[in-house]
Amino acid sequence: MTKNSLKKQLPPPPPQDIVDKPLREALSERYLSYALSTIMDRALPDVRDGMKPVHRRLMYAMRSLKLEPTLPPKKSARVVGDVIGKFHPHGDTAVYEAMVRLAQDFSQRYPLVEGQGNFGNIDGDSAAAMRYTEARLTEVALLLLEGIDDDAVDLRPTYDGSETEPVVLPAAFPNLLANGTSGIAVGMATNIPPHNVSEICDALRHLIATPNAGIEKLVSFMPGPDFPTGGELVESHASIVEAYKTGKGSFRLRARWEKEELKQGTWQIVVTEIPYQVQKSRLIEKMAELLQARKLPLLDDVVDESADDVRIVLTPKSRNVDPAVLMESLFRQCDLEVRFSLNMNVLDKDCVPKVMDLREVLRCYLAHRQDVLIRRSKHQLAQIEARLEILGGYLIAFLNIDKVIKIIRKEDEPKPVLMKTFKLTDTQAEAILNMRLRALRRLEEMQIKGEQNDLSEKQAGLKKLLKNEDLRWKHIDNEIAELKKRFGKSTKLGARRTVIGDPPPELAVPVEAVIERENITVVCSAKGWIRAMRGHIADDAAQRAQIKYKEGDEEGYILNAETTDKILFFASNGRFYTLGGDKLPPGRGFGEPVRLMTDLPNEDDIIGIIKYAPEQKFVVASSDGRGFIVKAEDALAQTKNGKQILNVGDGIKAVAFAPVAGDTIAVIGTNRKMLLFPAAELPEMSRGRGVILQKYSGGQLSDVKTIVLKEGLTWQSGDRTRTETDLRNWRGERAQAGRIAPNGFNRNNKFK
Repeated sequence: MTKNSLKKQLPPPPPQDIVDKPLREALSERYLSYALSTIMDRALPDVRDGMKPVHRRLMYAMRSLKLEPTLPPKKSARVVGDVIGKFHPHGDTAVYEAMVRLAQDFSQRYPLVEGQGNFGNIDGDSAAAMRYTEARLTEVALLLLEGIDDDAVDLRPTYDGSETEPVVLPAAFPNLLANGTSGIAVGMATNIPPHNVSEICDALRHLIATPNAGIEKLVSFMPGPDFPTGGELVESHASIVEAYKTGKGSFRLRARWEKEELKQGTWQIVVTEIPYQVQKSRLIEKMAELLQARKLPLLDDVVDESADDVRIVLTPKSRNVDPAVLMESLFRQCDLEVRFSLNMNVLDKDCVPKVMDLREVLRCYLAHRQDVLIRRSKHQLAQIEARLEILGGYLIAFLNIDKVIKIIRKEDEPKPVLMKTFKLTDTQAEAILNMRLRALRRLEEMQIKGEQNDLSEKQAGLKKLLKNEDLRWKHIDNEIAELKKRFGKSTKLGARRTVIGDPPPELAVPVEAVIERENITVVCSAKGWIRAMRGHIADDAAQRAQIKYKEGDEEGYILNAETTDKILFFASNGRFYTLGGDKLPPGRGFGEPVRLMTDLPNEDDIIGIIKYAPEQKFVVASSDGRGFIVKAEDALAQTKNGKQILNVGDGIKAVAFAPVAGDTIAVIGTNRKMLLFPAAELPEMSRGRGVILQKYSGGQLSDVKTIVLKEGLTWQSGDRTRTETDLRNWRGERAQAGRIAPNGFNRNNKFK
């Protein structure tokens, strides 16, 4: 084979830009890129101005449209169109919703947009379409934009390169803490509550004076969030300090209420403020649902009498009801009390996400204000120098006005001649040539020298400011002091709205205050359909026969209980499930499947139902003959998924469940062999496989029961109850095989 033919058969070399790497690594890198894009460009705010890109672009676009507070507003559709057309290529709905939130005084502590028209309400109603509403900036928004023309911040090209936009706003207002924010990114989230700007200013000024101030000292100036809807903060001081130290925590917020006295000794409760981000209409709807479900037995009625203010009237069932107990029952069951989480996860100046504590957030803001001050000062200094240069040229022109005019009239190119004759700079000569004739009459030596002196004085002050860091901090301190004066607590907008209260005492609320106590009969069919019938059904065949079941279904379990009880269900997967007696479907019809109310798998069945009692104990056993004793309090489940107690393996099921009510355990297998052994031989466990109760050579465990040995063994055989008192033949030790059951024992090998 020739060399030429060999070359033709060889594959071409791979392109140089192909990188050979594992698929897992490649996917990780690309997903990380997507995650970082989401984190930096959508979800997390910048610690310096407290804004996400969409909010920053809204502010910048509205400023470009000259939507200042003193000028008429423009259609919101115009604003949204400019934002998505020039800066933010996303959906118009998302941009409009962001703008609406900035205009809502119940969402923003210090609104950045002044809206005209329907911008939604605290009931949760959405805003009108953007073609109907108008908007403009507020004074607070102007503070955020203040100095943006003085090179205070960097500008970057927009997505298509046709415009520029600010990387961050100058932020002469501490927006991150003042208005708060929330967002969910990939693998991280942020949630920062709003605060009172007067208190933020106090903390900032203290940090300037004492850079190493501790969190506890800063919290003395900022005692907690200040929500736009008011309410009462009832979190302990220690918890608040800890949350600000770590940057993570939560705040317990309650509605504010008062008792109104009425005629003849009656009274009513009036809720005047509700927690932040709680929709009033949904809150009242929830209370109405609780009333209808008889879960608020102390409350008679709830009426919304709100106008511009919040006024929810709660009427008690009786004037003898304790108002504090009534409100405590409401706090526990509806959103009159909420927990607002704190997660100060923000982007630092290098766009790196980080969970910051309170001091670090304040320091980053002050450092940003320092950078803005330096950049603005340098920009103003350059403008002053340029103006002084021009004024120097004007002064030369004034002193030689006739000669200047003569040169301009005679020379074809007067600029180089002027520069050479009077030793002018290019800028000075250009300024003289561009000067209008009408300005000649204003060229007076005193005016020029006066302006020169003023600018020279400012120039010296700026140079001194740039050289001295202490002067810069003093300047920033004065700015913050002026901001506090402008938004102080004596002003309408700056007054604190959320009351800082003490943690409420642990008030013992009786169950009857939350759930109306009522007798019920829990009926569960063989196929797992459950319901709660009113009243107690006597334990006789006649009344049981009156209970109807779906076709093909039959009686499973019947239990007398009360609505205040918790009902425990033991299933063949070894799990206990818990349902409240008040949460069971009513007795009309056939009820509902237990599987809809819990996460009981389709392949598993209920093998026991009992009313929960804290001091009670149960025997649980599996088909392979293993089991143990478990306390009722250990079996109580808090979720729909239940609580795994008896561990079962492949092909093994939980088959027996009985309350401990005696000194002896009775076990019977499918081989009809029965064994009785002392209950003391069976261990107490909270979870596990258990120990061997009875051994089998050709069968498995069928049922278990606890008895008092002296009273004998009783079992139900049809309509008859039979008792065996001479149990010597079946007594033994745990893990033995046992003997054939007594004559007349049930053929199904069950004790009942």
